[in-house]
This record gives sequence, structure tokens and C-alpha cells, in this order.
Amino acid sequence: MNIKITYRNNFSVHYIAALFFIFIVEMNLKSQTPEEIILKKKITLPEVSISLGNYTNLVRSGNLIYLSGKGPLRSDGKYINGKIGKDLNIDQGYEAARLCGLAQISALKKELGDLSKIKRIIKVTAFVNSTDSFTDQPKVVNGYSDLMTEIFGNKGIHARSAVGVSSLPSGWPVEVEMIVEIEP
Repeated sequence: MNIKITYRNNFSVHYIAALFFIFIVEMNLKSQTPEEIILKKKITLPEVSISLGNYTNLVRSGNLIYLSGKGPLRSDGKYINGKIGKDLNIDQGYEAARLCGLAQISALKKELGDLSKIKRIIKVTAFVNSTDSFTDQPKVVNGYSDLMTEIFGNKGIHARSAVGVSSLPSGWPVEVEMIVEIEP
């Protein structure tokens, strides 16, 4: 026997239960620090790469941090290379974008010491080295965006551009730069 209690304005017990579940999940995420999430998910952050030119990995201005573009650095210290749509498919591009995100998080960890100081990921600009006919750059860059929300929850939701380009430094398939707001 299925009994459904209907409240005013068509709020059902199921709807209220769903809202409660979302609230509990959100509270659980808020109670975990980004470092705890990284540890729990067994994510390994790469070493922070050294700038290869006359620039720095990041610049801090007030409560904002501007991060230079990072490429897909693997755990063995080597970069992924290739053009999306020719040498690499969307899934491989997605993983490359995720690696760019790990490199950015590593640079932030080195700068801040504590990733909980991050108030919000503001803006992400991603460049995807792709063939002329490839038009799924946003699907590739989702690898980066998904990582940011996985680690930072709602603080990781950001504005974003996913731009197709004909080449990137060292033949990288993806390069991503980011702007982050930190707690004062």
C-alpha cells in the first residue's frame, strides 16, 4: 500500500525527503576540507612545475590569485602531448584537462598552504589544441571543471571559456589558466 501525504502547495513527503538529502550531502561536503577530499579520493598532486620563461606560476593581488597556464603534467613528471581530434580523443583530452587542474591545485597548495583559504574559483580559460573540424572543446574542458567541483564543491563552480587553438607549447593538448578568490 503506497500512502502519499500531500501538503499545501503540492509539497510531498518525497520532495521534502529529497531536499533533506541534498542538505545532508551539502553539509557533509562543507565539513570536509579540500585536503581531506584529495586524501579520501587518493588523488596525487604533482610537483609544482618551474616557470620556463620570464613569468611566475601565479600572481597574488589583494584577494585574487591569477594562475599562469598549466599543461597536463603526469605523475611521472612528463607532459601529455597531442592534438585532440587527431592524436587524442575526447576522453583522453578530458583526462589531460583534469591533469591541468591537478597542476593548478598543486600551485595553489604551495602558495596558500591550506586549500580551505579558497573562497571561490572565479574564472577558467582553457585552450584546447584541436583539429579544425573538432568542436567539442567544452567536453574536453569538463575534465578540469569536474575536478574543481569534486575538490571544492560549490566553491569550484566557475565562469569558463573553452577555446580551440591550432597549437600549444610543447604540443600540449590542453592548457588552462585560472583566477581564484581567497579569504581575506
